[in-house]
Amino acid sequence: MIYITGDTHRDFSRLNHVKRNKNNMVIILGDAGINYYLNGIDDEFKDILNAMNIKLFCIQGNHEERPENLVGYEEVEMFGGNVFIEKDYPNLIFAKNGELYNINGKSVLVIGGAYSIDKLYRLECGYNWFEDEQLTKDEQDYIYNKYKDKHVDIILSHTCPLKYIPAEAFVEGVDSSNVDKSMEEFLDKIEENVDYDKWYCGHFHINKTIDKIEFMYDKIDLFDQ
Repeated sequence: MIYITGDTHRDFSRLNHVKRNKNNMVIILGDAGINYYLNGIDDEFKDILNAMNIKLFCIQGNHEERPENLVGYEEVEMFGGNVFIEKDYPNLIFAKNGELYNINGKSVLVIGGAYSIDKLYRLECGYNWFEDEQLTKDEQDYIYNKYKDKHVDIILSHTCPLKYIPAEAFVEGVDSSNVDKSMEEFLDKIEENVDYDKWYCGHFHINKTIDKIEFMYDKIDLFDQ
């Protein structure tokens, strides 16, 4: 079985009812929290997740380091595209931005990354902030040019297209006019120029469906049901 859920931020309790089976997989729409501390704390956490005996397919969020920036990850082929895996934790699978995967018989485009609205707070307080949290302009252009005017069954992203930003989920006290929305603007271009059947995203800590886009946070559903 394949499941899908939103940001976990190192809290995987919602997966408790998922049967422990190496053939089962949970898609996490960013901010899994697995590569956050970048030290032995992460390794201890990965040991726990590895013992769960289910696959985790993780999209890049904004509160975590990209696996390609870390020592120990290898880029290997899986689901018809390339992913990042550490040999000691083979069930922890990290998607590569811009790859098109075949998952459950569906073509699935992955576009991770987002802006951290708490960036300044994190820097002031000494909390981790990740410089590569958003896609670069070159990465955006590559993805756009590769998939423009084409059809994909499903798009998985961390944040959402600009036109679908859920204002009701804005964090109180944060001036949204100062938030970098370049990722959402880019996803607007994708939404308008790539034909798709379904879009899943996380980031906003809200469960909501509008048009063909489903925001996921703490619920867990069967994928593409």
